Amino acid sequence: MQYSSVPQFQRHAIKPLAHFACAILLALIGFATPIEAGRPNILWVVVDDMSANFSCYGDSSIQTPNVDSLARNGLRFDRAYATSPVCSTFRSSLITGMYQTTIGAHHHRSGRGKHRITLPAGVVPLPKLFQQAGYYTCMGSGLKDLDYRSQIPTKSRSGALGKSDYNFTWDRAIFDGNDWSGREAEQPFFMQIQLHGGKLRGASESSYTKFEHQVAETLGASTNPSSVQLPPHYPEDAIIQRDWANYLDSVLITDWHLGKVMQRLQEEGLRENTLVIFFTDHGISHARGKQFLYDEGTHIPLILSGPGIVAGTLRDDLVEHIDIAALSLAAASIPVPVVMQGQNILSKTYRHREFAFAARDRCGEADDRIRSARSDKFLYVRNFYPSRPHLMPSTYKDGKLIIQRLRELHQAGTLDSLAERLLFSPTRPNEELYLYQQDPWQLTNLANSANYLPELKRHRNALKQWIRRTADPGAESDEIYMLEVQDQMSSTKNAATREQFRKNSEIYQTWRAEGK
Repeated sequence: MQYSSVPQFQRHAIKPLAHFACAILLALIGFATPIEAGRPNILWVVVDDMSANFSCYGDSSIQTPNVDSLARNGLRFDRAYATSPVCSTFRSSLITGMYQTTIGAHHHRSGRGKHRITLPAGVVPLPKLFQQAGYYTCMGSGLKDLDYRSQIPTKSRSGALGKSDYNFTWDRAIFDGNDWSGREAEQPFFMQIQLHGGKLRGASESSYTKFEHQVAETLGASTNPSSVQLPPHYPEDAIIQRDWANYLDSVLITDWHLGKVMQRLQEEGLRENTLVIFFTDHGISHARGKQFLYDEGTHIPLILSGPGIVAGTLRDDLVEHIDIAALSLAAASIPVPVVMQGQNILSKTYRHREFAFAARDRCGEADDRIRSARSDKFLYVRNFYPSRPHLMPSTYKDGKLIIQRLRELHQAGTLDSLAERLLFSPTRPNEELYLYQQDPWQLTNLANSANYLPELKRHRNALKQWIRRTADPGAESDEIYMLEVQDQMSSTKNAATREQFRKNSEIYQTWRAEGK
């Protein structure tokens, strides 16, 4: 069943801009830029499920020399944030430079089955724009002998593309290959290196053991679980500590892989003319990280190094991950479509944001709607379904050993009051307000404090304006929710997982009917 990705009023809102953007695109199509030597290569390094746990960002528990070197020789953004804290919605907005809510791609893993989503007129995936400008577009691991897991690739994956995960219908022809070596002589390339990142550690006892073997073979030593410093809302439990240690080792593997890519660029004489942009797709996958709008879920590293970037530069202004699209096009001297909401944050005329915004919606069967507005000092979070608990039923989340362990400790009554309040309260506040730099884990909600009422109102109003300005369509209809649930169940091979997904979806349908 085909549905437009945006409601009628939204299509009207972007129509004039879309016509102008289409004119630009038609010009590019009609007069394709010939291959020109000297234009910079644009290389993205996109890492799954990883917060800014690198030593250049202040994590003292591990050392990440290659990421640190990239930052030392380039530009590091200290306050870059994902507009969505889950893979597919992040990537849908990344590749278009648009808020996932504006393009109707804000529900995780949607538009994959009978329910299809098409992009609004004038919105074009970035690789297509690079192709039309004469660039070779590719997506893979960045190394010929290692795959996205930093392992020797199987035969079936040796020529495979990297992770796309877009929540809209798209043409695979926007990618010319999986490695820049396939380009013509002197042809510039736009490459996306997709790395497994925090997903390397897996979610079970067996996956932990398997990954620990990889770490030992690759790095020679691994992080000691007893040495990790957990966030204050997670218990000092052996399973949680082991998981966090494995996560830190996934950061080290990522750093090692980046080092090999940088070495390859140097050996092939490409380093000086390649703009390297390193970032992650959202924060760590944990109970209050991935899928949620606290810093643990949305704060990401963002480092640029290459032509035109002054070495050793730091910026602490607010930037959004959709800006990566605009700055990449501008760096390649490709016109930035007027409909694109991301901004060229490297432009001399760029004006720093007053607010950065983010949104979380349905993830799998877990039906939710959260929005946030972040200013220089405050993080404001709006929960649209406050009658639902934080750790709602979720086949994905509950399949993780760490979440299972947290639930066990909750049932046993051994969690402290902080963990109980943040993770297992049966309801959530309508509004949350945090001084996030002073309160890095967002533990103290100031929304009910009279002292902060002016700031609460300011952020509440900013969020309302953003929702209206960007034509945020919000929750899915009951019909679309059911279509998506059916699509995802039909693509799930494991019978037990499929059955749990079905049972959970019935809970959400009941909540929907009750207005909960």
